[in-house]
Amino acid sequence: MSYERKYAEALSRVIGDELTLDQIEALIEKPKHEAHGDLAFPCFQLAKAYRKAPVMIATDIANDLNDELFTKVEAAGPYVNVFLSRDVVSQEIINMVLDEKADYATHATRNETIVTDFSSPNIAKPFSMGHLRSTVIGNAINQIARKNGYDVVGVNHLGDWGTQFGKLMVAYKKWGNEEAVREHPIAELLKLYVHFHEEAKTQPELEDEGRAWFKKLEDGNEEATELWTWFREESLKEFQKVYDLLGVEFDSFNGEAFYNDKMDRVVAMLEEKNLLVESEGAMVVSLEDENLPPCLIKKKDGATLYATRDLAAAVYRHETYNFVQANYVVGGEQALHFKQLFSVLRKLGYDFVDGMHHVPFGLILQEGKKMSTRKGRIVLLEEVLKEAIEKAQGNIAQKNPELANADDVARMVGVGAVIFHDLKNERINNIEFDLDSMLKFEGETGPYVQYTNARANSLLRKGNYDGSTFTGADDDHTWGVVTMLNAFPHVITRAHERREPSIISRYVLDLAQAFNKYYGHVRVLEEDAGKQSRLALVKAVTIVLTEGLRLIGVQAPEEM
Repeated sequence: MSYERKYAEALSRVIGDELTLDQIEALIEKPKHEAHGDLAFPCFQLAKAYRKAPVMIATDIANDLNDELFTKVEAAGPYVNVFLSRDVVSQEIINMVLDEKADYATHATRNETIVTDFSSPNIAKPFSMGHLRSTVIGNAINQIARKNGYDVVGVNHLGDWGTQFGKLMVAYKKWGNEEAVREHPIAELLKLYVHFHEEAKTQPELEDEGRAWFKKLEDGNEEATELWTWFREESLKEFQKVYDLLGVEFDSFNGEAFYNDKMDRVVAMLEEKNLLVESEGAMVVSLEDENLPPCLIKKKDGATLYATRDLAAAVYRHETYNFVQANYVVGGEQALHFKQLFSVLRKLGYDFVDGMHHVPFGLILQEGKKMSTRKGRIVLLEEVLKEAIEKAQGNIAQKNPELANADDVARMVGVGAVIFHDLKNERINNIEFDLDSMLKFEGETGPYVQYTNARANSLLRKGNYDGSTFTGADDDHTWGVVTMLNAFPHVITRAHERREPSIISRYVLDLAQAFNKYYGHVRVLEEDAGKQSRLALVKAVTIVLTEGLRLIGVQAPEEM
């Protein structure tokens, strides 16, 4: 039970029936300044019932309020401010963390499912830095939802269909080499794709050949299907290397092709409800009532479109997973598409659309410009991660050359630095990419939080922590850590409700800073009767830092 709730119960005993317990709790605030206490209750809503000024009501309540949880109760204008008993609260919070371990702040199972669509690269194309944000934001949103008690399904909606595959088949048959593709699948397929477009400038008939091969694929031609399946499988193997580095897993790789046989049903439903209208030869759903442009369902030639596929995917996912929430972690430039998608689903009568959310995010910039190319070259995410790991290895070699498992730690630090740098920013903001600053052990970085956790673990080893409980303390530095630990459950809830991983990232930074302040002022390893109790606090910090980092996809080495 939260301390807001406990304060509300104490207030309820004084206030009586004028406000319900839930109403009282909803009004409780956290004062901006520590000098004003830990919790505050505003009395404005009681003025009418009591026929008194809020200032007088606050004075009366403060005089009547008596609970061993509070060391001080005072009226401050129209507010009743309470100071929690640091001794009691610190024991409760720290021992709860020690008892529950990684389950601290985990919500009870809800038996409800959240589906998150994220990452979704195009096969036969490089996994570039442009895919980083969707991948790590989507993964964190799923982990946070699971912590909040939901079952989660991670969907990688691969871009694995379209005319480009016909063009790729033409290029492969004309200029491809099987051995080269098997050795470097993405690089070779991209080279072939680029070569096709270069040749098509002077041989426009190649475009027709590409369309013809894609038509063969659509019609189930054996050779075309074999080539497409091979390109897809080789691409997935390459993508998996990046996912393994990032520690990201999916429950489904059903991409665009999976919905080929599921779109006719959606079109038929739209026809049944008289929602399809003709517009310049194409079939659309008018969204004039919603002040949106029409949603294109079929082109003039009868080909279905991206929206048709997404409608089919939404219906399929709801029928398969019965989700209460579905998230699409896709860049902000797709906002109109999702507004149209959700509007059409509403017109079809699907109530589940109320739980569907577009989760947009900003761009990755380098020197203020969109990071999609570097001197005309695609910036490969795998290369960036490997470079981050190498730089981390260099830092470790300098700072701690004797470190055991140095390569594993370098991977955790290098990859963690890239992920943390992304997720410490609110997702909607653009972020500036600078590998050197990401890997610093000071400042607002992943390595700073990881190093703080490693330092705390080092204290536990040096102090021979014996698993003791925390016996209480009331100094400011201990209280700073306790209040941060107490905030973790609320942080978990807020991060989920807002689909905002940065709330967790900022929290672990704040907790790391509070702990470092504590460590700088308290002699943790002093050989006295309180040593094991102090180490119990240190242990609680390692539990919450490790769990907080895990939720955003960052590992926490115990030594650095």
